[in-house]
Amino acid sequence: MTENESAIWSAVQKGEFRAVARAISYIENGVRDFHSFLKKAPASSATIIGITGPPGAGKSTLVDALIGELVARGHRIAVLCIDPSSSFHSGALLGDRIRMSDWYDHPNVYIRSLSSRGSMGGLHPGILEISDLLKAAGFAYILVETVGVGQSEVEIAALADTTLLVLVPEAGDEIQMMKAGVMEIASIFVVNKADRPGADIFIRNLRRSIGPGLPYAPQAPVIKTNALLKEGIPGLVEAIEMDRGRRQEPAALYRLLAERAWYQLRKERMKGINKQELADKIGRAYSNGEDFNLYRFVENYQANYSPSRSSTSDNR
Repeated sequence: MTENESAIWSAVQKGEFRAVARAISYIENGVRDFHSFLKKAPASSATIIGITGPPGAGKSTLVDALIGELVARGHRIAVLCIDPSSSFHSGALLGDRIRMSDWYDHPNVYIRSLSSRGSMGGLHPGILEISDLLKAAGFAYILVETVGVGQSEVEIAALADTTLLVLVPEAGDEIQMMKAGVMEIASIFVVNKADRPGADIFIRNLRRSIGPGLPYAPQAPVIKTNALLKEGIPGLVEAIEMDRGRRQEPAALYRLLAERAWYQLRKERMKGINKQELADKIGRAYSNGEDFNLYRFVENYQANYSPSRSSTSDNR
């Protein structure tokens, strides 16, 4: 623990945006992880709301509308927008904030874009620590918008207290909806752009699809919104508050905390492993004329791998 880290953490707890931004950058880039501080952080009543769904469903517009409603109710809001990173150069556009330009200078709204860093679950690898840091900074609600990658985008369930699955009337028929893995993680279904033709039929089919096979059914409500016109947003906030009450029940709370523990344990086990190092080792094996076998390689790598010798490099 350095003096600089202590000063940053103290400023974070006071809710200073500059300190929050610096601390997130340290976590994001693996410079410091702030675990020593997070282990001492007091319990927080902040609510993490995950917003997921296919591209084009209007997630960013919905987040913008939710910010307006929550700020009007007197809350401090933090928003994390996860953008997909390139598989080739690892860069990301980080452009979701363009749709939330009304809130750049608002004293009760902090918005940060993050790259997914190659994560397959639609989140940033350090999302858990960053969210807990924002809790310590005194935000009442933390909105996390995932990248919108479709059926593999399920890790938000390990983080969020409430997960909104945003769909549009053109999302598809019952079979297609049930095939999507994200259907199983939704605690609230949001049918956005509900003024479009076929919306009522889609909603009826969606409600029929919500059955005992889904973990949160039959509690999961279906909320109609038109985020662009701010229609249905107050009702959505009320549904979020009702879901928050259900999540405080012991069984639901323990399951959520177990998901977060699993997420963190898996990340810690993978710390220090990156694809380039694996590629270099495989290249040396081929250069030495070895008969390469994937399973032998993985077994030998695990036997010789020591996390203590590796830094908190990214997992790209």
